[in-house]
Amino acid sequence: MVIHSLTVHPETYVDSIMQLSGTRALRAVEGVDWASAAMATPTNVKTLQDEGFPADDLSGAGANDLVLAVRAESQDAVDAALEAGDQALFAARGTPSETAKVPAATLDEALRRQPGSSVAVVSVPGDYAALEAHKALSAGLHVLLFSDNVPVEDEIALKDRAVGLGLLVMGPGAGTAMLGGTCLGFANVVAPGRVAVVAAAGTGAQEAAALLDRWGVGISQVVGLGGRDLGARVGGRMALAAVRGLAADEGTDAILLVSKPPDVDVARAVLAAAGDTPLVAALIGVPEDFEAPPGVTVTRTLEAGAVAMARIAGAPAPDVTAGLVDAVRAEADRLPARRTLVRGLFSGGTLCYESLVVLADVLGDVHSNTPLRAGLGLPAPQGAHTCLDLGEEEYTKGRPHPMIDPQARLELLREVGDDPDVAAIVLDVVLGYGAHDDPAAELAPECARIVAGGGPAVVVYVLGTEQDPQGLERQRAEFTDAGCLVTATAARASLAAAALARREPELAGTAL
Repeated sequence: MVIHSLTVHPETYVDSIMQLSGTRALRAVEGVDWASAAMATPTNVKTLQDEGFPADDLSGAGANDLVLAVRAESQDAVDAALEAGDQALFAARGTPSETAKVPAATLDEALRRQPGSSVAVVSVPGDYAALEAHKALSAGLHVLLFSDNVPVEDEIALKDRAVGLGLLVMGPGAGTAMLGGTCLGFANVVAPGRVAVVAAAGTGAQEAAALLDRWGVGISQVVGLGGRDLGARVGGRMALAAVRGLAADEGTDAILLVSKPPDVDVARAVLAAAGDTPLVAALIGVPEDFEAPPGVTVTRTLEAGAVAMARIAGAPAPDVTAGLVDAVRAEADRLPARRTLVRGLFSGGTLCYESLVVLADVLGDVHSNTPLRAGLGLPAPQGAHTCLDLGEEEYTKGRPHPMIDPQARLELLREVGDDPDVAAIVLDVVLGYGAHDDPAAELAPECARIVAGGGPAVVVYVLGTEQDPQGLERQRAEFTDAGCLVTATAARASLAAAALARREPELAGTAL
């Protein structure tokens, strides 16, 4: 017997991070087949109906109503799951008498409780996000706009207003920032310093900041822009404001800008805005003939950008290839001849895109749900290399983001690990605030099964710092013990995978 249970909490809004936490708690209960904690938006309601939950049970529910949905083998499993979900979602709120723990219902109320606030994090459905962001600007607050599905016209209006007020609007879809030493969204714990990161890419910002921290370079600020900021329509409005502000900041000596390929004219204007402040631009996949303003260093990978910035900061040259060629050679020697394909299973969209760039330079066409160019999307033809961004909507519909819950990746990892034509699987593992509290505990056992069973090589990159809650070295050690090849950077993992597919170990040590 299968039981479908729906519990609706009217006028109970929780942000997307809490929804994902609740979903994870629901699904962790034994006997639960599927579960979700989500706001009753039209998209989420359709997902629930597709999963077999009766439409009548959702009648009248709206975008401000929280729904806990559980499909399980027994009523006991349903009850246990709902109890776990309530604990994850509501325990921190305390009882009604504990007013200090009850979340503020409005921005004005929040400011009355905490009058010294300078930043508002907005994480509401896209239809309401611009209005809430405008309220925050009116209150004199910088805005981290975590929400997506915000019309580009609203983004432009918000950023124009913010610039006029001398404030930041980071986003829409900005999931990472660090301002004044405070981590916001998905972020890593880094040492303070004098290099700022400005990024139109969430995991790109995390990778840049984490690499610099590991190489002894401290970070002053991390400013997220939202993925559209450096496009032609938005015109780099917030990138220009951030770069100009940081160039004038007495606590910042240099700037590392991170983006997927931007509009060329917009990029040149933003790079020129740094003036005399040293600036490195890691523009992933930018054409090699891109002409940067004088004095600006432009790279095509995050690794190369971070290495260039480490040099500017006077840090010792990082060794990103130590022992890698020999490790690749050992893995290549055990692979049968028919194993020639690469499969990337990514939780970070920026890292997936960087992998496409690195792999394409060595292997040629690589297909993806975020392709480098038209015609290289999915489904891929037989015998093609593929990279999947599992954080995209088609993989997160009705389930948590893979940084938070590795279940979707585990399913694909088992499938790909049993494919006799695959030479190497590339995994990124993102640590830090907001991420799963022990991803190696979930992923490493399956990696060990694949490697021990004579399957493909598993190449893992762990993005994080030793100060992160999960502990970088502990996570790396668990994957190493599982038989994985663990690399120093994300780009290096993809290059190692390409070297395995080509049976050319020396490729793993070449410059990027």
